[in-house]
Amino acid sequence: MKESVPKRPVVPTSQIALHQADDVAPLPQARPWSRGLDGILKSILVVAVLGELGILFFNILGRMFLARPWLWTLEAASVALSVIAFLGGALAYRRGEHAFVRTLLEALPPRVRHICYALVEYFVLTVAIAMGVSSLPFLVSGWEEFTPILEFRITWLALPMVASMLVLAVTAVERLACQPRRIVVATGACFTGLVALLAWTRAIWQPWCTSDVALTLGLCLFFVSVLLGVPVAFGLLLGTLAYLYASGTVPLVALSHNMINGTGNFVLLTLPFFILAGFIMNDGGISLRLVRLVQAFVGHVRGGLFQVMVVSMYIVSGLSGSKAADVAAVGSVTRDMLRREGYNMEQATAVLAASAAMGETVPPSIAMLVLGSVTTLSIGALFVAGIIPAAVVALCLMLLIYIQARRSQGRRIARASREQLLRASAHGILPLFMPVILFGGILFGLAAPTEVSSFAVVYGLVLAGLIYRELGIRVFVRGVINSASVAGMILFILAAATSFAWTLTIARLPQRLVALLTGSHQSHWVFLCASILLLIVAGSILEGLPALVILAPILMPIASKLGVNQLHYGIVLVIAMGIGAFIPPVGIGFYTTCAVCETSIEGSGRAMVPYAIVLCAGLVVVAFFPWFTLYLPQLFHLGG
Repeated sequence: MKESVPKRPVVPTSQIALHQADDVAPLPQARPWSRGLDGILKSILVVAVLGELGILFFNILGRMFLARPWLWTLEAASVALSVIAFLGGALAYRRGEHAFVRTLLEALPPRVRHICYALVEYFVLTVAIAMGVSSLPFLVSGWEEFTPILEFRITWLALPMVASMLVLAVTAVERLACQPRRIVVATGACFTGLVALLAWTRAIWQPWCTSDVALTLGLCLFFVSVLLGVPVAFGLLLGTLAYLYASGTVPLVALSHNMINGTGNFVLLTLPFFILAGFIMNDGGISLRLVRLVQAFVGHVRGGLFQVMVVSMYIVSGLSGSKAADVAAVGSVTRDMLRREGYNMEQATAVLAASAAMGETVPPSIAMLVLGSVTTLSIGALFVAGIIPAAVVALCLMLLIYIQARRSQGRRIARASREQLLRASAHGILPLFMPVILFGGILFGLAAPTEVSSFAVVYGLVLAGLIYRELGIRVFVRGVINSASVAGMILFILAAATSFAWTLTIARLPQRLVALLTGSHQSHWVFLCASILLLIVAGSILEGLPALVILAPILMPIASKLGVNQLHYGIVLVIAMGIGAFIPPVGIGFYTTCAVCETSIEGSGRAMVPYAIVLCAGLVVVAFFPWFTLYLPQLFHLGG
């Protein structure tokens, strides 16, 4: 079964610079102690990921052969997940992988930009110190509490978070040391003086800070910090800290407690494995074989390789839960093909970004995993419900590509011969079994999502390592580190978003929003349109997933009260969030796509306009015709 596959340039997700400007001071990785810190973090994360994988497989074997699961494995896996979430998030920050928005910042003069870069690090340093100090009481109290089965101290669950704050503080100081000294000192003096003044005069201004005033301050600080280039996760934590400090209603230790709870959902155990499966798929030649299979069957349709990109993204999204990994997998494989055939690369970037947004509801999907973790919706029902809506949006994109190709009279690719079809099918059949097994296992209740995700990794390893022989030990270890870093970044953002959502709850914002949206007895169609607009905007600003964590628990009860099916509404939210994440000029996923395709943001943004319009039109069709979402769940008796 081994196939000779030519080597192709691959853009690992960990090396994609999302918004980094050329004049940002680099982290001095050449220093021995800095390399040593990175080495320690990577070693711990490799052990955590592989340990969690082994633990889950141990549980599967116990359930299959001994007819009973070992419940202790869940507690052990929760410790590994805490390590991945916080230390992986810290490593992602050191590697510049955290999601941030610098569209506005890069338009400023160089001197002002450097001041903002210094402010970003001071903000991160403030968050790290405040979180680290406020979590100490939680560490102390956790020493006297034990888990029910393994009986290890709760402190061990919180320790990775404290360690990550220390790493973040060291990294922020390290980056400040690389920036112009005069700007760093002047900015630091002003920043420290302002913080000291606020702390010294707290007794004077705090009585004026009602809950509403404190909430307004927290929201303003969040938006300002994100626009200044602070990574989204730290902007959320800044807003939460500002509210708690200004209102004085809840001690800061509650923030640490909510951060840990934000990564404690059992469903999130699947996240590192689906991301690892995406890296294995990309580095092990699986993506290339799938794209070639799609090209053989679809390449002759008007639009050629653009049509191949849409269909490939739909299939690849069924193998990896990470959109960044999907974009890197399909984009790095098709990029050279497109250039050789003379396609417009800026339009190719737009097609790839639109296809990635479409694939948000193709299972397995991190967005649907997150939605299931913060609501009562079944993960299995969400996975099944998302298949047809994604196909509807994909068909809309393919129709646009067809019309554009017909108007431009572009060159068409010859239809593949029967021999070529058979060869591509023989090489692509094993990779295609992967989504079939994953989907079938969840659909028919043969395995839980956590078990399915671990199986995806093992199946990918067998294909890439033993059958195709394109994945060596060194590449695999690199994939484990990259997946831990990406998963840690996502989990860290989710933990921060959980704390921010909790802040909004204690400020009674959900109750006010419910009263506002239900008081006028408006149509549920109006509510659906408003939700779509809100999630597109929030998904663009908040990097997608935090928008779901914050808004879904607030909007779901309103939708139910207005008679909107919750499963259908959840799929609409996920697609809207995905569109927001890939729409320029703010959508972070769009910048990832530009980096993969090696195109300019401005030109690709102009090419994206018609695709963004079609994406929104496809979403409206899905939203206003619930049948597309509910047919399969009702057919398989999964609710809806």
